[in-house]
Parts: sequence; structure tokens; C-alpha cells
Amino acid sequence: MSQSTAPLAGLLESDSPIHRLAERFVAAGHELYLVGGWVRDGLLGRTSERDVDLATSAAPEVTREIVAPVADSVWLQGIKFGTVGAQIEGLSFEITTFRTERYQPGSRHPDVTFASDIEADLSRRDFTINAMAVRLPQVQAIDPFGGLADLSKRRLRTPIEPHASFTDDPLRMLRAFRFASQLDFKIDPEALEAIADLRDLLTTVSAERIRDELTKVVVGRAPKRALELADKTGLTELFLPELSALKLEQDPVHRHKDVFAHTLAVLERTDAEPRLRLAALLHDIGKPKTRAIGPDGVTFHHHEVVGADMAARRLRELRYPNDMVHPVRELIRLHHRFHTYRLGWTDSAVRRYVRDAGPLLEDLNRLVRADCTTRNQAKARRLGARMDELEARIKSLALEEEIKSIRPELDGTQVMAYLGVEPGPVIGQAQSWLLDVRLDEGVIGEDEIYKRLDDWARARGIEPARERVPPKPKKKNGA
Repeated sequence: MSQSTAPLAGLLESDSPIHRLAERFVAAGHELYLVGGWVRDGLLGRTSERDVDLATSAAPEVTREIVAPVADSVWLQGIKFGTVGAQIEGLSFEITTFRTERYQPGSRHPDVTFASDIEADLSRRDFTINAMAVRLPQVQAIDPFGGLADLSKRRLRTPIEPHASFTDDPLRMLRAFRFASQLDFKIDPEALEAIADLRDLLTTVSAERIRDELTKVVVGRAPKRALELADKTGLTELFLPELSALKLEQDPVHRHKDVFAHTLAVLERTDAEPRLRLAALLHDIGKPKTRAIGPDGVTFHHHEVVGADMAARRLRELRYPNDMVHPVRELIRLHHRFHTYRLGWTDSAVRRYVRDAGPLLEDLNRLVRADCTTRNQAKARRLGARMDELEARIKSLALEEEIKSIRPELDGTQVMAYLGVEPGPVIGQAQSWLLDVRLDEGVIGEDEIYKRLDDWARARGIEPARERVPPKPKKKNGA
């Protein structure tokens, strides 16, 4: 084993499933190489979470014949692109015939041409650090484009001339920033120049492919620097123009930091979870539309409401699913509410905060804490202390009542019986009003709540029947 492949030793021992599979290919007269993320991550001392990527000289049908006898399962969804999938001894493999590829505008699938050797196959890879291979079972390093040197220099460089590489697949431009974020690598200046020249080609890439790369950018180790570079090339304006629009001074009088720099700082202060990071990235995009300058400086009234709607539209355009769009929208809509706490929160305000946040409460509090990027240490301490106090209040109230599942003191059946009306809008209005009473005052007791309902009904011209019925049994852990 060569020194350059030493970090991969454990994966390629003679008793490993990869080694035994390689012996089958060689016995059938074909070459087999370990390629892709397993090589890169192995050399970096990281565990790859990807399927094991292998490249072979065997045609897809031949690959299936070699693999099938030893596989637990085989899948052929990618066979027309040269890929055979297999599960062998607990590992998932994707075995692809040597090929070159080019993406047509708007397509998620490449036009594939099978190649004759491993070097031609590696030349189609996006960056040199992904264009290395290990020949099996000999464990011989193949590095025709200097990927190992780029790995040691923490540099992203294309294996062929960057204009040609990005033209073959324009998504590679965004992938450059994805790997810069994930690995905290710098991007080669020639590649950055080519991205700036060819950025308009990104408009030919499907929204789904852009979405997947953007998610990987934001949850990476260094998203701030990656997005700063992407913005400088003009690429972000094509898929996230709201981000570039944040480069405005918050206060032209006092010259506070711009919203763009603040946003990227908040992004890196949050935990690397997709919905939290996306909320951080988009939390202030409503500020340019709500910016107003008065005698006391700049204001952004209701930027969180405007920004929440803007974020939802952008995420839908990028084909994010509803189970991502909705929570991100709600986190943005609610993220500024905490700042009214400096005026003093009543118990009812705390209840509303918790109820409105619902299952997003923990993420909301983490976003609020990350949103404090001031260099003024005294101010930062005050903000932290207020959040500590709010969380203590929430915990205290939660001991008194199941605050996250608060319900009106009377259920729908009780309201219908007391008012003597059938199901309809009036019952919904009454329930909403009763919930407000519960949130504002807590539990006030049966006699008092029926008296309040009596007054509410009469104010609307409803003469209550005044029939009281027992409440329905509460669900377990209900409030």
C-alpha cells in the first residue's frame, strides 16, 4: 500500500467486502477502482456517509452479472447511466462504468458517454479532490490531476479547464461553494473567475438540484466565507437575490454593520441543522423592504412579518417541501418577538409566545440567541440575561400547566350546549375568545368562565340556553 492511500487501509483489507468484490471483477478480466467521496474523506481521516462509489471497465450488464451472486440485493434504477447498485455485507455500493457526462439545460440527469479508461472518467469529476481513485485490489493510488496536493493545500480546483468543466455541468459552480463550506477549503482563483464569467448558466439548472446544494452550503463548517465568495461572483443573485439585497447599512448616521454581514454571522452561530440554518440565512430578508430613516436613525418595522412571507416564497421556488417551508417561515415571523421582553412580559405574554412557537420553541430560542451579534459586551450580556429570564419563566409556568397544549377552559361540546347553537362559525369564534381568556388569565373556574361566556354571547345578540354539560375526558398529558 502506498503512503498516499494509507488512511484508507482499514477499508481495503483483504478480508473486507470491497477487496473481495474487487477480486471478482479482476477474475472476470475487468478493472475496479474506489472513487469519489470515500477516497477524499478517507484521505482526510473522515468517515464517509455516502454509498461506496466504484468505477469499472465492465459494462453495466456485466457488472450486474459479477455482483448479483454475492449481493444481498441489487438495484438497477441508474443502469442506463451506467450505474448498478448493490447491498453487500452491510455496505451499499454504486458501481459505475467508466464514463463522461454533460448536463443539458434544465435536466437533472446527464447525457452519458461511456469511456475507455479511468483517467477519462476522473476528468469528468467536479474537482481534483474528487478526481482521485484507488485501483483495487492492489490499492494503487491514481491521481492524474493533482488532487492529493490540492487536498493538502485545502484548495478546490477543477481537473480540466474551469470554463469547460462548469459548462459541462453548471451546478458545479454552486458545488464549489458547497465544498468550500463543508470542508473549509479555499477556491482556486481561476475557478472563481470562471464562475463569475459563466454564472448565468446556473439559470439552466433545475431548482431541485440548486436546493440540494444550497442546503449543504448552509449546514457546512464555513458557510459565511462560502456565501461571501458566492456573492462576489454574482452567483447568489440568481438563486437567492434576497441575500445580496442585504448589503445595506443599517444606520447611515451611526454606520452600524450591514445586514448582510450580520446575517452571515448569525448563520454560523446557529447549530448546523437545515431548518435552523435556513431560518438564520433568511431571517432579515424583509429589512430592505421595510427600511425607513427618521430623526433617530433607521427602523425596520414589521420586517419579520414581511421577511417570513418572502422566505416562504423563495423556498417554494427552490422546491423545498412544506415541512421545511412552514417551520422556517414561522421561525422568521416570530424571531423578533423576544425583543419586546425588555418592556416586561406578563404571564399571558409568555403563554402566547410558547403557544405560538409550539414545537419550534427550542429552535426559536436558539435563533434569538444567535441573532445577538453585537460587539458591545454589556449589551450582549443584557440580551443573554433576558433570554435566560424568559426561559426560566417558561419553565416555571410549564410546572403549573401544560403550556404547550393549552386549550380553552370549555370545549366545543360545552359551548354548544350552553349557547344552544349548532356547530358553525359562532362556536369557532367563542372557542377563540375563550382561548384568549385562558392565555391572559389562566384557569378562572367553571362559574366565572360560564359567566364570561354568557356576557360574550349577549353582546352578540345570542340568548344562551345555559345548559351545562360535563367536559369530555382529557387526553393523557393534556391541559
